[in-house]
Amino acid sequence: MEIENMNLASSCSEDTDKPTLDRRTFMGTTGGFLAALASGSLASNSVQAQMTGVHNSVDDEIRVGLVGCGGRGTGAATNALNVEPRVRIVAMGDLFMDRVESSHQNLLDGEHADRIQVSEEMKFSGFDNYENVIKNCDVVILASTPHFRPQQIEKAVEEGVHVFAEKPIATDSMGVARVRAACEKAKEKNLTVVSGLCYRYQKSKQETIDRIHDGSIGDIVNLQSTYNTGELWYNGRKDDWSDMEYQIRNWYYYNWLSGDHITEQSIHGIDKIMWAMKDVPPVKCTASGGRSRRTDEKWGDIYDHFNCVFEWESGVKLFHSCRQWSGADGNVSDFVYGTRGTAAIQSHKISGEVKWRYKGSSEDLDMYDAEWAELFRSVKGERSQINDGEYMCNSTLVSIMGRMSAYTGKALTWEQVSDSQLDLCPPAYEFGKAPAVVIPTPGTTEFI
Repeated sequence: MEIENMNLASSCSEDTDKPTLDRRTFMGTTGGFLAALASGSLASNSVQAQMTGVHNSVDDEIRVGLVGCGGRGTGAATNALNVEPRVRIVAMGDLFMDRVESSHQNLLDGEHADRIQVSEEMKFSGFDNYENVIKNCDVVILASTPHFRPQQIEKAVEEGVHVFAEKPIATDSMGVARVRAACEKAKEKNLTVVSGLCYRYQKSKQETIDRIHDGSIGDIVNLQSTYNTGELWYNGRKDDWSDMEYQIRNWYYYNWLSGDHITEQSIHGIDKIMWAMKDVPPVKCTASGGRSRRTDEKWGDIYDHFNCVFEWESGVKLFHSCRQWSGADGNVSDFVYGTRGTAAIQSHKISGEVKWRYKGSSEDLDMYDAEWAELFRSVKGERSQINDGEYMCNSTLVSIMGRMSAYTGKALTWEQVSDSQLDLCPPAYEFGKAPAVVIPTPGTTEFI
């Protein structure tokens, strides 16, 4: 099969008194007012009357909170600031205060320093940091260690806060089910939920997928996705760290925290394929994987390579491979093979009977900015409400399907994985003992 290479950067952790109609209510209902105005059921002065006393000097600001103050979270905060001048970063939280302070300083050193308005009282640490951030914002960035995403999304929806949720949204099937239910509640409350699966917001990818869907390559025959990168970071260990702190500070290398790299990183490739398949999940997966290079105990319990075959009810198969090996060739590519041609998603081109390549436009936003631009349009009622819950849950679950098949050595169905009772939550969220490190062994590790 055709392979496409590309160079890679590092891939893609007290309410104040409010008026009777507060800014959250305003942001959740403005879209309805605008829709009513467009249909003629409300006069312009009626809308203005509804907004009087709400869209004032205070409510002109969109209060954004950050949960998870690593590089991705800090970057997401910057993207929000880039596209919406009314944004103020007002609260920050992480399990560790040193991460909060580092992220805060990085934001102050950036070009939006005047809109970083985080007082000392609005910096939070500990396992409950997300609760305090969510209570003090209108939109929350959830970019902490993936394991904690379900409880964070649930809390944000409970509090009526709009959500930007980094990928993946869970590390086990039970977590995915929790997020799926929370996103349904978000629909009922007119809350915006935007996923960090950023390629969905990149114009070049949108145009390519549109051409797959309009029949430019004919009927889909087979699919290929590759996500090969080098090794990532390692934060070492300090003498005063408990086992729990050590694992969380090196979260990538523990399945309960990251979901393994097929779920944390390679989900991008899986999601592009799911998008091409109109988000219909595969019915079966057979996978293998292991630790060729990650043999030291510092690499926790995750694998360094996976090879998966996902099969759809129609018989279409996805051949997906991913690895993290330093010194080996890098490759991120996705191909959809059809009866009339081939679509190369990552390079935005189609070959065969139809020849096409996206040439770009000066108006195209960087995808990390674009997802935020659409989030704010949704929050302000300038477009239909965004709720990315269905596809971010399905793509996460497909990646978990591949991981569980490789770990167990078993061919698994979508129904089996959806109904899995594996719960990766530790007995307690406290600094001290950490979950035992057990490296999965195909043929021995049981499917739960």
